[in-house]
Amino acid sequence: MSAVLESPVSTSNLASQLRSNFHIEAFDAPLGAQVVGLDLAQPLSLSDFQRVHHAHLDHHVLVFRDQHITPQQQIDFSRRFGALQIHVLHQFQLPQHPEILIISNIVENGQPIGLGDAGHFWHSDLSYKEIPSLGSMLHAQELPEEGGDTVFANMHLAWESLPAALRHVVRGAHAEHSYLCQYEELRRRNPWRPALTQAQIDAVQPVTHPIVRVHPETGRRALFVSEHFTTRIVGLPDDESRAVLDELFAHSVRPEHLYVHRWQARDLVFWDNRSLMHLATGCPPEQRRKLFRTTIEGDAPY
Repeated sequence: MSAVLESPVSTSNLASQLRSNFHIEAFDAPLGAQVVGLDLAQPLSLSDFQRVHHAHLDHHVLVFRDQHITPQQQIDFSRRFGALQIHVLHQFQLPQHPEILIISNIVENGQPIGLGDAGHFWHSDLSYKEIPSLGSMLHAQELPEEGGDTVFANMHLAWESLPAALRHVVRGAHAEHSYLCQYEELRRRNPWRPALTQAQIDAVQPVTHPIVRVHPETGRRALFVSEHFTTRIVGLPDDESRAVLDELFAHSVRPEHLYVHRWQARDLVFWDNRSLMHLATGCPPEQRRKLFRTTIEGDAPY
């Protein structure tokens, strides 16, 4: 009986198969999952990318552990999801890589190397733009021994659990978002935060977005307001607007809506700004913290 000959497997095909051997582990939390066994230093096949994409939509936050990638590899992976947005604080761009914003409390030669108080208030990245962010990726470079956690709030759950009376008030309403909303308060707390030039101010003019947005890929509704960037509800008196926003902010960050990410060395975390808010918990100022952020352009909320 003749032997059955198997087709030879090339080295490149074998490597591709090995890279595909990864899995998704959901966290015991209202959002979030860990991608296990995927090396982002290697190009993703289309099928692997689609698995990651679907997992991101399902879980809203994906954590890739121990990723030894270069800034360019982070940029390349981010661009698989869309065009990248450049932050208005160009002072904190990574040299030769303007797509990367340095998030850091480190001061060298008397000057901060990055944005040290990023995430001080709850927010969704770049909600103050006409075209806000789809999502952001943050890659850990240096981590403090104490603190430095990032907390995420599921804004789909915030909308779904919103009391009926408050739903009635905000359904169909719009709110203004402004980058300048808390800027001077942050400068007062952190003397390293730079004064904005007129050109930077002109680049972040206030915009309005629906308070309840529809996720463009899943169709789920989510609250889309934050204490950092949302200034007022259009058409309401100031006192009533402030009271409603305060209720929305408090409701959004109830414990049952939250996932707390405790960073590990070389983590890369990818979150969906269309369905989440996040907050940085801070760390002791003497402990160094540095991360690289890329931000992916989304679409106009509706």
